[in-house]
Amino acid sequence: MASTSDIKKGLCIIYNNDTFKVIEFQHVKPGKGPAFVRTKLKSLTSGKVIDNTFSSGHKIEEVRVETRKYQYLYPEGDTFHFMNTSDYNQITLQKEALDAPDLLKEGEVVTIIIRADDELPLAVDMPLSVILEVTQTDPGVKGNTATNATKPATVETGAMVKVPLFINEGDKIKIDTEKGSYLERVKN
Repeated sequence: MASTSDIKKGLCIIYNNDTFKVIEFQHVKPGKGPAFVRTKLKSLTSGKVIDNTFSSGHKIEEVRVETRKYQYLYPEGDTFHFMNTSDYNQITLQKEALDAPDLLKEGEVVTIIIRADDELPLAVDMPLSVILEVTQTDPGVKGNTATNATKPATVETGAMVKVPLFINEGDKIKIDTEKGSYLERVKN
């Protein structure tokens, strides 16, 4: 058993008979009254995100997990196929287990969180950013770099991303996987 002082981003816990991953937390010590921890929890079975507040010293049941590197192979409907990079075993995961499935490119290496007790895959940790090629967008105009204006662009995985006006088709861009937003243009 762990307590609220052990809560950190990425911690997997059992709460209300479900397995959750802590995606955000904040320790709050108000001027009056006891301290508490405000959290955002993501269900690893359904993908739902809930807000929850734990009082200080509250006991939480921690889930023992392992992380392993897997290579993304291909999608098949709502299931995604991955291969372990060390022993070449393949697993399939439902779309709900992925945070940003539309930014996942074939061949990309991701970290999969696996429950140690029964080898059940729980969630996929994407890399912090991915580099994708723009396949469709309106033509860029020379000199449009000073303003913060954006336009929609479709990348090679089919995802829509807002990009600056100077981005053209064929450009490679770096995308933040957590927010799904444009970071920078990548030179070839």
